[in-house]
Amino acid sequence: MSNNFWIALAASSLAAVVTSAGIYAIRRYSAWGRQNTIYFICFASGVLISASFLHILPKSFAMNPDAPFYLLAGFFSLLLFNRFITAFICEKAPDEKYDIGLVPMLGIGLHSFIDGIVYSITFTVSIFTGTLAAIGMVLHEFPEGIITYLLLVRGGFSERKSLWLAFLAAALTTPLGTLVSHPFISLIGKPFLGALLALSAGALIYVGATHLLPQAEKESKSYSLLAFLAGVAVAVLIVIAKG
Repeated sequence: MSNNFWIALAASSLAAVVTSAGIYAIRRYSAWGRQNTIYFICFASGVLISASFLHILPKSFAMNPDAPFYLLAGFFSLLLFNRFITAFICEKAPDEKYDIGLVPMLGIGLHSFIDGIVYSITFTVSIFTGTLAAIGMVLHEFPEGIITYLLLVRGGFSERKSLWLAFLAAALTTPLGTLVSHPFISLIGKPFLGALLALSAGALIYVGATHLLPQAEKESKSYSLLAFLAGVAVAVLIVIAKG
């Protein structure tokens, strides 16, 4: 195994730890967690969107001339999957536990598994590319753990069961995605790797622009815009420092 694999696995494991910290925080310090979640969301969205446009997309375009099509495919794939989960399945499920708790948990679990694949892709391209993507991804794991736990509790699951289900779905799936995908990603050629990188960028932009930011707008808390701009600034500074 290459050094890139171990770094990718370490990053995805860190993401799992941060997710677990979010789950623990909302259970132990529920008032603090609810009060500050929006700032993590805003900062993470700023990093993810900026890192995708400033570094990940140009990198993928240089590796594959058809990268724009894969970018669009990555964006719309997550959009359609999200619509399928929130609209089609939830409308067909009258059981509150299935609707409010279990189905979103499965969706978050798949999303976290895909996050693990993104770690494999970006760190295979370069350690810098992986690190840049990981900053935003790791930071958005904290509120993701909180959200997963709260959805399960609101769906009628006990606090203890919600704790374990949230850990399995939102935390453990990320390093699992890295472990499963990396042996295959490390064997592929440069054009296909560029396509996967563009797909990843589309997914990251979707998460940042259409999943995280709307939550921030609903809350409209003081300093949320500053948190978002801080995330943008971090991504810009890292790219400038690299260049």
